[in-house]
Amino acid sequence: MCRFLIFKGSDPILLAHLLTRPAHSIINQSYDCRLRIDMRRPINGDGFGLGYYSCDPDAEFGNGPCIFSAVTPAWNNSNLTRLAEKTKSNLVFAHVRASTAGALSETNCHPFSYHTLMFMHNGNVAEFPKIKRRIVNHIDDKYFSIIQGSTDSEWGFSLFLDTLERLGVDPSDPKGHFGDAVLRKALLQTIEYIKNWTKEINGENGEPSLLNFAITDSDSVVVSRYITSKTEEAASLHFSSGTQFVEYEPGQYKMERHDRGQDIVMVASEPLTFERNDWVTIPTNTAVTIRGQQVLMHPIMDEYHQTDPSFKRKSDFAESKGLVGSMPLPKESIVPPLEREGRRRTVIEV
Repeated sequence: MCRFLIFKGSDPILLAHLLTRPAHSIINQSYDCRLRIDMRRPINGDGFGLGYYSCDPDAEFGNGPCIFSAVTPAWNNSNLTRLAEKTKSNLVFAHVRASTAGALSETNCHPFSYHTLMFMHNGNVAEFPKIKRRIVNHIDDKYFSIIQGSTDSEWGFSLFLDTLERLGVDPSDPKGHFGDAVLRKALLQTIEYIKNWTKEINGENGEPSLLNFAITDSDSVVVSRYITSKTEEAASLHFSSGTQFVEYEPGQYKMERHDRGQDIVMVASEPLTFERNDWVTIPTNTAVTIRGQQVLMHPIMDEYHQTDPSFKRKSDFAESKGLVGSMPLPKESIVPPLEREGRRRTVIEV
């Protein structure tokens, strides 16, 4: 299944340092997924998408993201390579696709955008053909009319936009800085709708939905790692933060930390490096907010929340979807984030 990457920095980064130059960049993950054991679809070759905001937005550019997508495999697109070597941004979404719903087309490639907002998804909505009817009946016509593709992810984005408006926010506001609190509230309500509709169709014992959603308004970023199950792991998700992302040998990168600040924050389905200290695993059923350069974690307290911190979820379902693998991550990456709070300014919010 898919992989995605988010970069948010105090200063812009050359896109090549995220997309093409690292030995385990997201483009290389499109054909070499180290955390993937699903052999039915062993590569993420069903297209890719890149979204980024201009370093110098003005009246001519506007505040919305630039989106570049194609149905060719990411590793075989020379235009992407050329673009990455000449473009900088301080907020980047990248996505490589292995389709689960929707045909192979550019309209089904992530990320999706609406004015200043940008959205992407890793996972799948269970019983999507039946859920789609409920989304149609629920959302306003204007959010139904912007859907161009057939993937469950884009439908989820339209549901998010409708939910945001129901919270009293206009998603078409050209200023676009809605704040992390309202983005998180709308994202969690979107998950709640999907969860409840799936229950209506499947009952309690049907196939779960995997809902790793990412949304940004060009300023704040909110990401979920979520599954509609109390016993299964969600699709993999990790974050890394520091002061500089550097290439110390050709193709080999690491996150440097010169102080307690976080000039760079990255969130990824699969780590770009395997340096022992670089990555923290985000717990299942958690919402992550990047506010400024601070990372906040919010446990999602619903019926699928595990109150016992020592409970070990099963990974069978996510493995069957190619969304987690048996290759162990560096030891420190599984240390509970709370133990690292002082060093990375990561905050657990309840």
